[in-house]
Amino acid sequence: MIGPLGVFFRGFVENPKMVGSIIPSSRVTINAMLDRVDWQRCKLFVEYGPGVGTFCPHILDRLPPGGQLLVIDTNPRFIEYLQRTVDDDRFHAILGSAENVEEYVRRLGHEKADFVLSGLPFSSLPEGVATRIVEATQRVIRSGGAFLTYQFRPTAKELTEAHFDKVDTGYVWRNIPPCLLVWGWKTGEA
Repeated sequence: MIGPLGVFFRGFVENPKMVGSIIPSSRVTINAMLDRVDWQRCKLFVEYGPGVGTFCPHILDRLPPGGQLLVIDTNPRFIEYLQRTVDDDRFHAILGSAENVEEYVRRLGHEKADFVLSGLPFSSLPEGVATRIVEATQRVIRSGGAFLTYQFRPTAKELTEAHFDKVDTGYVWRNIPPCLLVWGWKTGEA
Protein backbone atom coordinates (compact mmCIF):
# COMPACT_ATOMS: atom_id res chain seq x y z
CA MET A 1 0.00 0.00 0.00
CA ILE A 2 1.25 3.45 -0.89
CA GLY A 3 0.24 6.66 0.85
CA PRO A 4 -1.72 9.59 -0.58
CA LEU A 5 1.30 11.33 -2.13
CA GLY A 6 2.35 8.09 -3.81
CA VAL A 7 -1.16 7.52 -5.17
CA PHE A 8 -1.36 11.14 -6.35
CA PHE A 9 2.07 11.03 -8.01
CA ARG A 10 1.24 7.72 -9.72
CA GLY A 11 -2.04 9.22 -11.01
CA PHE A 12 -0.11 12.19 -12.38
CA VAL A 13 2.49 10.00 -14.09
CA GLU A 14 -0.18 7.76 -15.64
CA ASN A 15 -2.28 10.63 -16.95
CA PRO A 16 -0.76 14.11 -16.45
CA LYS A 17 -3.35 15.83 -18.64
CA MET A 18 -6.14 14.74 -16.29
CA VAL A 19 -4.37 15.40 -12.97
CA GLY A 20 -2.92 18.81 -13.81
CA SER A 21 -0.30 19.10 -11.04
CA ILE A 22 2.45 16.93 -9.66
CA ILE A 23 1.55 17.74 -6.02
CA PRO A 24 -1.75 18.37 -4.19
CA SER A 25 -3.05 21.88 -3.44
CA SER A 26 -1.70 23.87 -0.50
CA ARG A 27 -3.62 24.51 2.73
CA VAL A 28 -3.69 28.22 1.78
CA THR A 29 -5.46 27.36 -1.50
CA ILE A 30 -7.93 25.08 0.27
CA ASN A 31 -8.91 27.72 2.84
CA ALA A 32 -9.11 30.53 0.28
CA MET A 33 -11.32 28.41 -1.98
CA LEU A 34 -13.71 27.23 0.76
CA ASP A 35 -14.01 30.41 2.85
CA ARG A 36 -16.74 31.88 0.61
CA VAL A 37 -19.06 28.87 0.87
CA ASP A 38 -22.30 29.34 2.82
CA TRP A 39 -21.86 26.18 4.89
CA GLN A 40 -25.04 26.67 6.93
CA ARG A 41 -27.16 26.30 3.76
CA CYS A 42 -25.07 23.56 2.15
CA LYS A 43 -26.94 20.28 1.73
CA LEU A 44 -24.87 18.94 -1.17
CA PHE A 45 -21.29 19.86 -2.04
CA VAL A 46 -19.81 18.33 -5.20
CA GLU A 47 -16.14 18.05 -6.10
CA TYR A 48 -14.78 17.16 -9.54
CA GLY A 49 -11.37 15.52 -9.69
CA PRO A 50 -10.77 15.02 -5.97
CA GLY A 51 -7.56 13.08 -6.57
CA VAL A 52 -6.52 11.64 -3.20
CA GLY A 53 -8.97 13.82 -1.31
CA THR A 54 -6.88 16.87 -0.47
CA PHE A 55 -10.03 18.99 -0.07
CA CYS A 56 -12.29 16.22 1.32
CA PRO A 57 -11.54 16.42 5.07
CA HIS A 58 -11.76 20.23 4.97
CA ILE A 59 -15.15 20.06 3.23
CA LEU A 60 -16.45 17.38 5.60
CA ASP A 61 -15.27 19.39 8.63
CA ARG A 62 -17.28 22.39 7.41
CA LEU A 63 -20.43 20.56 6.22
CA PRO A 64 -23.43 20.65 8.55
CA PRO A 65 -24.52 17.26 10.00
CA GLY A 66 -27.14 16.63 7.26
CA GLY A 67 -24.92 17.74 4.38
CA GLN A 68 -23.37 15.40 1.82
CA LEU A 69 -20.16 15.43 -0.19
CA LEU A 70 -20.21 13.87 -3.66
CA VAL A 71 -16.86 13.46 -5.43
CA ILE A 72 -16.52 12.48 -9.08
CA ASP A 73 -13.32 11.28 -10.73
CA THR A 74 -12.47 9.37 -13.91
CA ASN A 75 -9.43 7.71 -12.30
CA PRO A 76 -10.36 4.37 -10.70
CA ARG A 77 -7.18 4.43 -8.59
CA PHE A 78 -8.26 7.70 -6.92
CA ILE A 79 -11.86 6.54 -6.36
CA GLU A 80 -10.71 3.24 -4.83
CA TYR A 81 -8.27 5.08 -2.56
CA LEU A 82 -10.97 7.51 -1.38
CA GLN A 83 -13.53 4.77 -0.75
CA ARG A 84 -10.94 2.95 1.34
CA THR A 85 -9.68 5.94 3.34
CA VAL A 86 -12.62 8.32 3.87
CA ASP A 87 -14.82 7.02 6.67
CA ASP A 88 -17.83 9.33 6.78
CA ASP A 89 -21.46 8.46 5.98
CA ARG A 90 -21.85 11.84 4.27
CA PHE A 91 -19.16 10.99 1.70
CA HIS A 92 -20.00 9.51 -1.73
CA ALA A 93 -17.35 8.74 -4.39
CA ILE A 94 -18.35 8.03 -7.98
CA LEU A 95 -16.17 6.80 -10.83
CA GLY A 96 -17.41 8.78 -13.81
CA SER A 97 -17.33 12.04 -15.73
CA ALA A 98 -18.32 15.42 -14.35
CA GLU A 99 -20.35 15.81 -17.55
CA ASN A 100 -22.90 13.52 -15.86
CA VAL A 101 -23.14 15.47 -12.60
CA GLU A 102 -26.91 15.95 -12.94
CA GLU A 103 -27.47 12.18 -13.01
CA TYR A 104 -25.20 11.60 -10.00
CA VAL A 105 -26.90 14.35 -7.98
CA ARG A 106 -30.32 12.81 -8.69
CA ARG A 107 -29.03 9.36 -7.66
CA LEU A 108 -28.26 10.83 -4.22
CA GLY A 109 -31.83 12.10 -3.99
CA HIS A 110 -31.13 15.79 -4.67
CA GLU A 111 -32.55 18.12 -7.31
CA LYS A 112 -29.63 20.55 -7.16
CA ALA A 113 -26.17 20.96 -5.69
CA ASP A 114 -25.31 23.95 -3.54
CA PHE A 115 -21.65 24.27 -4.48
CA VAL A 116 -19.40 22.54 -6.99
CA LEU A 117 -15.60 22.62 -6.69
CA SER A 118 -13.31 21.68 -9.54
CA GLY A 119 -9.59 21.26 -9.86
CA LEU A 120 -9.93 19.64 -13.28
CA PRO A 121 -7.34 20.90 -15.80
CA PHE A 122 -9.90 22.45 -18.18
CA SER A 123 -7.24 23.60 -20.66
CA SER A 124 -6.09 20.02 -21.34
CA LEU A 125 -9.45 18.22 -21.49
CA PRO A 126 -10.53 16.78 -24.87
CA GLU A 127 -12.28 19.24 -27.16
CA GLY A 128 -15.81 20.12 -26.02
CA VAL A 129 -15.59 18.28 -22.67
CA ALA A 130 -14.80 21.38 -20.58
CA THR A 131 -17.74 23.29 -22.07
CA ARG A 132 -20.12 20.37 -21.47
CA ILE A 133 -18.94 20.09 -17.85
CA VAL A 134 -19.46 23.80 -17.16
CA GLU A 135 -22.91 23.77 -18.84
CA ALA A 136 -24.01 20.75 -16.74
CA THR A 137 -22.60 22.44 -13.65
CA GLN A 138 -24.54 25.63 -14.32
CA ARG A 139 -27.75 23.62 -14.63
CA VAL A 140 -27.19 21.56 -11.48
CA ILE A 141 -26.30 24.42 -9.11
CA ARG A 142 -29.15 26.00 -7.17
CA SER A 143 -29.79 29.73 -7.25
CA GLY A 144 -27.44 31.30 -4.70
CA GLY A 145 -24.85 28.56 -5.15
CA ALA A 146 -21.50 28.73 -6.89
CA PHE A 147 -19.00 26.93 -9.09
CA LEU A 148 -15.50 27.10 -7.57
CA THR A 149 -12.35 26.46 -9.58
CA TYR A 150 -8.63 26.63 -8.85
CA GLN A 151 -6.50 26.57 -11.97
CA PHE A 152 -3.09 27.43 -13.34
CA ARG A 153 -4.45 28.80 -16.66
CA PRO A 154 -7.43 31.10 -17.37
CA THR A 155 -9.56 28.53 -19.28
CA ALA A 156 -11.88 27.75 -16.34
CA LYS A 157 -12.30 31.47 -15.61
CA GLU A 158 -13.32 32.16 -19.21
CA LEU A 159 -15.82 29.27 -19.24
CA THR A 160 -17.23 30.35 -15.87
CA GLU A 161 -17.68 33.94 -17.10
CA ALA A 162 -19.59 32.63 -20.14
CA HIS A 163 -22.05 30.57 -18.04
CA PHE A 164 -22.48 32.21 -14.62
CA ASP A 165 -24.20 35.43 -13.53
CA LYS A 166 -21.43 36.85 -11.34
CA VAL A 167 -17.76 35.93 -11.18
CA ASP A 168 -15.22 36.70 -8.45
CA THR A 169 -11.52 35.92 -8.73
CA GLY A 170 -8.49 35.65 -6.49
CA TYR A 171 -4.94 34.41 -6.67
CA VAL A 172 -2.85 32.21 -4.37
CA TRP A 173 0.89 32.58 -4.63
CA ARG A 174 1.55 30.06 -1.84
CA ASN A 175 0.74 27.04 -3.99
CA ILE A 176 2.94 25.03 -6.36
CA PRO A 177 2.36 26.27 -8.96
CA PRO A 178 0.53 29.49 -7.95
CA CYS A 179 -3.12 29.34 -8.95
CA LEU A 180 -6.08 31.43 -10.04
CA LEU A 181 -9.22 31.04 -7.93
CA VAL A 182 -12.65 31.59 -9.49
CA TRP A 183 -16.13 31.64 -7.93
CA GLY A 184 -18.99 31.63 -10.46
CA TRP A 185 -22.22 32.57 -8.68
CA LYS A 186 -25.68 31.60 -9.88
CA THR A 187 -27.90 34.48 -8.85
CA GLY A 188 -31.04 33.48 -10.73
CA GLU A 189 -32.55 30.79 -12.90
CA ALA A 190 -31.76 30.90 -16.62
